[in-house]
Amino acid sequence: MKKEYKNDCPKYLSDFLTHLSVIENRAERTVEAYYIDLRVFLRFLKINNNIVDSEKIEFENITIADVPFELIKKFTLMDAYSYLSWLSEERDNQALARSRKVSALKHFYDYLHNKVMLLESNPIETLEQPHKGKSLPKYLSLSDAQKLLMSVETKHSERDYCIITLFLNCGMRLSELCGLNITDINLDNKTIRLFGKGRKERIVALNDACIAALKAYLPYRDTTGTTCNALFFSAKKNRLSKRRIQAIVEECINKAGLSNTGVTTHKLRHTAATLMYQNGVDTLVLKEVLGHESLATTEIYTHINNENIHQAIESNPLAEIKPPHKK
Repeated sequence: MKKEYKNDCPKYLSDFLTHLSVIENRAERTVEAYYIDLRVFLRFLKINNNIVDSEKIEFENITIADVPFELIKKFTLMDAYSYLSWLSEERDNQALARSRKVSALKHFYDYLHNKVMLLESNPIETLEQPHKGKSLPKYLSLSDAQKLLMSVETKHSERDYCIITLFLNCGMRLSELCGLNITDINLDNKTIRLFGKGRKERIVALNDACIAALKAYLPYRDTTGTTCNALFFSAKKNRLSKRRIQAIVEECINKAGLSNTGVTTHKLRHTAATLMYQNGVDTLVLKEVLGHESLATTEIYTHINNENIHQAIESNPLAEIKPPHKK
C-alpha cells in the first residue's frame, strides 16, 4: 500500500486494501483506485451523519481515518440509494463513475461479510449497478496503422518500432508490454509470454511482423551491453516505465500526423483486436489472445463490425435517392 494514503485509512479499510493486494493479487493501481472510490464513500458517511459540515470544509480535506466502523454496520440498502443520488447530484458523477463506485462498495461489503465476518449480513448484496451505455472503443484504420508503422523515426527507432509492432499485432496491454523480459521471448517457437491482470500468464503467438521487428531490435539491444532483464529499457538501462512508453507512442503518433485521432496505447490494443476480428478471427480465439476474463468483453468488437457494415451501406452513392413523388 502506498505511504501517501496508508495513514489516512481506518483499520478496516486498510485491511481490505491489503487483502486486495496480497490475497487477490490486484495491481497497485487497482488497489489505489479502490481506495479513492471508498474514500469518497467514507467522506459521504461523515457528511450524511453530520460528523462534518460540508459547507465549512472542502470535500478534499475531509479525512477518513476516524470514520467509525459503526457507520459501516448501520448502512442500509436505502442509504446506498441515497449515496448514488448524492454522487449524481452533488458530485456530478455520470453512470460509468457511479457504476465503478458501486462495484468497489459491493466488493468491500462482501469482504466484510464473507471474508472477515465483521458483518452478520451484507446490506447491499442486492444493490444493482447503474446502467451504463456501452461506447465503442476507438481504433486506427488499417491505413492509419500502416502509416504509424512507417513513420517511426526516433532516437531509438529499432526499439520504438518494435514496441509499436507488438502493440498493433499482439493486442497487449500497456502493463503487459512494460513487464516484458527478454526471457519471455521465444523466437524458435515464435511465441511471447504475457502476464495479464492478476499476473495471469498466457502465451501468444508472434507473427512474421513481430519476429522481424524483434530480430531488428535484439542486436541493437545487445550493443548497449545491458544486464537488465527487461526487454525494453531506457538509456539509463532501467526498464521503461508505463509513462515513458506512453510518451514514445505519443511521439510516434504525432510524427505520423495522427495526433487528431486521440490514439493511446490502449487504443493500439483496440486496433489490433478490431483488425483481427475484421479479418476473420473468431471471438473465442480473440478472447484468449487478448486475455479477457469474459467473452462479453470481447464481443464489443462484433458491435464495431456491425457499425462498419452500417457505414458501408450508408456510403453507397445510391443512398440519397428517394422515391419520386406521385403527381
